[in-house]
Amino acid sequence: MNRRGDPNPFDQEEEVNPFADSKDKERELASWEADLKRREQDIKRREDAVTRAGVPSDDRNWPPFFPVIHHDIANEIPIHAQRLQYLAFASWLGIVFCLAFNVIAVSVCWIRGGGVKIFFLAIIYALLGCPLSYVLWYRPLYRAMRTDSALKFSWFFLFYLMHIGFCIVAAIAPPIVFQGKSFTGILSAISVFSDHVLPGIFYLVGFGFFCLETLLSFWVLQKVYMYFRGNK
Repeated sequence: MNRRGDPNPFDQEEEVNPFADSKDKERELASWEADLKRREQDIKRREDAVTRAGVPSDDRNWPPFFPVIHHDIANEIPIHAQRLQYLAFASWLGIVFCLAFNVIAVSVCWIRGGGVKIFFLAIIYALLGCPLSYVLWYRPLYRAMRTDSALKFSWFFLFYLMHIGFCIVAAIAPPIVFQGKSFTGILSAISVFSDHVLPGIFYLVGFGFFCLETLLSFWVLQKVYMYFRGNK
């Protein structure tokens, strides 16, 4: 028996709710999810604001089957400059094609006994020439057309002149590196044709492609310069 006034020993035990911790974790999780949703909505609002402001993105979208660059002339280049931009794009595709065909022609020459060194040089030209031409002069022109930046235009003119010089050297193929046979120019075409007819035909075709690319590049340079002067 407990004497009157003695404390109840059961009153000293705290009531423990086994579900309290679980409810606290649920509230924390719900708060974290709500905060995450708010952040996602804020990012979405910013992206929509950028889109409405007409600021273009640089997401890769070309070529469609394997996007490696951002390219959207129809939506990002002013209407009056789109034709010129397409012409410059054709020039860039032209040098890519010329370098790719150069590899094919040099491969035929290598198979017919031309030596493996010219094949590796042709591969190097293609692996370096294609991305560098895009980075050094086509992308600056694209951005210059998009933003009307004089600095971007100057960058384009500088490296596009170097591009034209490269095309001229490739079309001539002077015997300065491995007798010039790593390029399908006219001098190497004559040399190869005297030894083997089939590789010589490939080299003559490659020479024609480099000539066409050179002429197209001069035309693009003239058109872009006139456009640039007209906007000054």
